[in-house]
Amino acid sequence: MKLNLKNPIAFIDLETTGINVAKDRIVEICIVKVSPNGTEEVKTYRVNPEMHIPKQSTAIHGIKDEDVKDEPTFKELGKTIAKHLEGCDLAGYNSNRFDFPLLAEEFLRADIDFDMKKRKFVDVQTIFHKMEQRTLTAAFRFYCNKELEGAHGAEADTIATYEVLKSQLDKYDKLENDIDYLSKFSAQNKNADFAGFIIIDENGVETFNFGKNKGVPVEKVLAEQPGYYGWVMNSDFPLYTKKILTEIKLRGFNK
Repeated sequence: MKLNLKNPIAFIDLETTGINVAKDRIVEICIVKVSPNGTEEVKTYRVNPEMHIPKQSTAIHGIKDEDVKDEPTFKELGKTIAKHLEGCDLAGYNSNRFDFPLLAEEFLRADIDFDMKKRKFVDVQTIFHKMEQRTLTAAFRFYCNKELEGAHGAEADTIATYEVLKSQLDKYDKLENDIDYLSKFSAQNKNADFAGFIIIDENGVETFNFGKNKGVPVEKVLAEQPGYYGWVMNSDFPLYTKKILTEIKLRGFNK
């Protein structure tokens, strides 16, 4: 089934130095950009992460330090990537919990103002888990009747994710071919900060989603526990989480 698009949608997959959103870096990024008229454009970039790639990560994606030592850094590539994604909704596999939060961190580290708020996000893994409970390789086999060659390479995984979503739309009548619907369907929580440390509750209030203040409105915590803001800002939280927390704090000054 061809995607019914109002805006271009970019399918993204990252290969990284690890799984810590706050600390790890991109070593490869693939973007499959699909336009409303159905045209598809594939771009793949190798990235120098400016840090060592651990053996356990290389074992997954096959990329070693020497493979990327002469590649551009994300700071050098970031503006090109941001321009390519301009006006796009975003999609991926496990992307709401990993790829998009880490990508947001990379843009912030590169001092690139990439606005995530106005975009729709479709997580194909969430749709898959709600429907079938499987991995990407199994999803590709199940939905597309193909074996995934080159799994854990950014390009192979990204193209497979795009094909799986189209096949999901063919298979499930209950799924609407509409990015607004798919974005809502594939969301697990309504996150304020991508990583899910701050969520938006059923009343539209930003609420902490971890630790001793889990379930407590952020503004209430900041008012009653003045040191909590400083603790978060000095701890190992993603930059984007800190950015959102600061925005909420500053907003409180204007009330």
